[in-house]
Amino acid sequence: MCTFASCLKSMNKGLYILLIAILMVSCSDFQKTFRSEDTAAKFKMGTELFEAGKYSKAHRMFNQILPKYRGKPQAEKLTFMHAMSSYKMKDYYFASYHFDKFTDVYPQSEKAEEAAFLSAKGYYYNSPVYSKEQKETVEAIEKLQLFVNQYPNSQYLEEANKLVRELDFKLEKKAFEIAKQYDLIRDYKASVKSFNNFLFDFPGSSLREEALYYRLHAEYNLALLSVDSLKENRLNIAVNYYKAFVKAYPNSEFLEEASQWNKTLNEELEKFKTKI
Repeated sequence: MCTFASCLKSMNKGLYILLIAILMVSCSDFQKTFRSEDTAAKFKMGTELFEAGKYSKAHRMFNQILPKYRGKPQAEKLTFMHAMSSYKMKDYYFASYHFDKFTDVYPQSEKAEEAAFLSAKGYYYNSPVYSKEQKETVEAIEKLQLFVNQYPNSQYLEEANKLVRELDFKLEKKAFEIAKQYDLIRDYKASVKSFNNFLFDFPGSSLREEALYYRLHAEYNLALLSVDSLKENRLNIAVNYYKAFVKAYPNSEFLEEASQWNKTLNEELEKFKTKI
């Protein structure tokens, strides 16, 4: 007579064997259907796998039969599932490409709006971190804006706009860090130019306060290091940058340091005028 523990162990072992057997049969059925010439059976099994969340296997099945269903009534559903399985597998390049093909071929489909959004969202996922080249980020913004323009009343509108804001900030961060890097390596002229471009391109940026601060810092150093023929003009520019900074952010955490710079700038201007 077995103990409770030994019976439980035997039961668990039996369940494990049963599970392995079911999986082996399941795999055997998949391989059998996958190797067959029965496109209807492949469509049926692929759909079942897709609905069960087994996207990798479903995708393999769909890849085989997609060309054979071109022009047939089932092609619309098959094409969408094929693209969606790629999306669920996080193969966003492939998914976006096939969602685009879906919307081109089936513009009146009830799935067209969802396909257009998921295509754009795939571009969003392919956008790299801000420190890298931002070609994909620009493409993603364009794709999402195109979706918003095409479906202004979409159920996905709020999410699409949120994604655009995230991508826009990535471009802002990229431009800001480039300008800041020039300041760090003491290329103050390039830093001032880059921050001016940043402020022009992103007037409503959340990084605007820091941009004004670092622009002032760069112009301050540029002025102090200038030769006499350029110094007075650059000192005046730096003072004006200080005034613009204080006007925009009178309670800034950087105000004390900026005020000290302004004091030094005015002292230098007085020395320069006396010297002249």
